[in-house]
Amino acid sequence: MLQFILDILSTPAILVGLVAMVGLLALKKPTSEVIKGTIKTIMGFLVLGGGADIVVGALNQFGIMFQEGFGIVGIVPNNEAIVAQALQEYGTQTALIMAFGMVANIIIARFTPLKYIFLTGHHTLYMACMIAAILAAGGVEGTALVVIGSIILGFIMVLSPALVQPTMRKITGTDEIAFGHFSAAGYWLSAQVGKLVGKGSKSTEEMNFPKWLLFMRDTSVAISLTMGILYLIVAVAAGPEFVQSELSGGQNFIIFALIKAITFAGGVYVILSGVRLILGEIVPAFKGIATKIVPNAKPALDCPVVFPYAPNAVIIGFLSSFVGGIIGMGILIAIGAPVILPGVVPHFFTGATAGVFGNATGGRRGAVLGSIANGLLITFLPVLLMPVLGNLGFANTTFSDADFGIVGILLGNILRLFN
Repeated sequence: MLQFILDILSTPAILVGLVAMVGLLALKKPTSEVIKGTIKTIMGFLVLGGGADIVVGALNQFGIMFQEGFGIVGIVPNNEAIVAQALQEYGTQTALIMAFGMVANIIIARFTPLKYIFLTGHHTLYMACMIAAILAAGGVEGTALVVIGSIILGFIMVLSPALVQPTMRKITGTDEIAFGHFSAAGYWLSAQVGKLVGKGSKSTEEMNFPKWLLFMRDTSVAISLTMGILYLIVAVAAGPEFVQSELSGGQNFIIFALIKAITFAGGVYVILSGVRLILGEIVPAFKGIATKIVPNAKPALDCPVVFPYAPNAVIIGFLSSFVGGIIGMGILIAIGAPVILPGVVPHFFTGATAGVFGNATGGRRGAVLGSIANGLLITFLPVLLMPVLGNLGFANTTFSDADFGIVGILLGNILRLFN
């Protein structure tokens, strides 16, 4: 029974569907509406997850061609990869910290001004896993590890959304939803950079295209063409023989690159469709929870929730963050530090989001420079995080997003003071 409950808590779509169901029941909606709202919320998360899988698959191919073409070897930050390794040793501790951390989140939201319920289940799992690994490396064991880890996770789940909520209100024009993705430090930094550099800069969404380029206003077309150029560059750099023998199964390398670029754009389209489904159901349902359990609570949702508000900033942010990652990689090579390769997946999701946040406070300049700052942040933080991860610090991958780096570095060094 315990395992069944843990399986539910670690399945984001079912978890958020249950949240919607509880909210609709609290609002005393008819049974038919409760069933419809629950199913559509789950469907929205599955659609969003399916789109993310499409994007990640296309980006993984891009990353392989990039490494082959430019001959750089190093550590590739990837949350999924590092968590898969960590769960082999810390699976039980991770599950318990995640479950009790979510309870702590609700209690903190109920009795403090931080009225945020963090609903991004996979990031909750990743953070619980990192906390478990660092506490264990610091000598904390048994019940103490679970209790301390759960309390830490509960506070992070309200502090992270609180950090970016002022900018989130600017982006969405409402205070009904919050932002639940553990790279809030990078988004906050992007928004601050936007404030510094963006005076008088027009929004990315006010870009004036010549008449013959009006088709570029279609986000899917714009992303396809932009990514098509990038994929062609890395495919040519990797060479036709490598691409055709290792990746494309014999398909012409240029055709392969173009298909992957359009696949990427299709994945983004699917993500946006999922976001629209979720918002259509979870926000009204959540009012029931806010009224009955945590008055004035806000659902903190995953990063693609902001993509529809500034589609141009999404692609500008991704490209700019990736540039920041390349600059950061060059600095690490120059100073002889461990080399962090620009992971295309984290740079897409965090960079795109940083672009939206930077644009909200500083227009086009904010989107570009804020996202470059995010790219630098998620390049340098993993280097500082590796020493506190215990045995995981020797893996060929590490946690990628900014909040993992900041929380891990602080927690690891506090534990060192006691040891």
